[in-house]
Amino acid sequence: MYFNQKGPKNTEQTLKLACERAKELGINELVIASTTGDTAYKALDLFSGFKITAVTYHCGFKEPFKSVMDANVRKDLEAKSVNVISATHALSGVERSIAKKYSGSLPVLLMADTLKLFGQGTKVAVEISVMAADAGALSGNDIVSIGGSAKGSDTALILKPANQVSFFDIKIREIVCKPSSC
Repeated sequence: MYFNQKGPKNTEQTLKLACERAKELGINELVIASTTGDTAYKALDLFSGFKITAVTYHCGFKEPFKSVMDANVRKDLEAKSVNVISATHALSGVERSIAKKYSGSLPVLLMADTLKLFGQGTKVAVEISVMAADAGALSGNDIVSIGGSAKGSDTALILKPANQVSFFDIKIREIVCKPSSC
């Protein structure tokens, strides 16, 4: 499915479509981008019975030494069996800092920008799958991975995840939904 516009207004539909497709395929692992926890909470009831991993920004992303997700929200999600991961962006990390300081494009940032040709949510869905894999949260089986273009979710992929060291082993099997206006 293609949404006319990107953004959080697509969150409910994205979650429903992703869950429906994952169930059709026998997939029981969800990786979802959730900066503050709101999107993870929205997924909880719908993805009942799934192993859910919520991926948020690394500490210091917006403000030095500060976590974006409130500690109480994190504890509550974990009490509800959501694995919450705070990790450095797999498709920027230190490379973003180097590019900022010295100007220029570097391979990982080029990979991120190439994925963004399919939309910000596509890049995010791929990236968080790597972050979750590197954190040891995934089994290695196909997953549903959900990202967005800012707040909320508007993109869902079915993919075979991989760790950073094996990035090119990732296989995007299906695009469940995304905005047509990237």
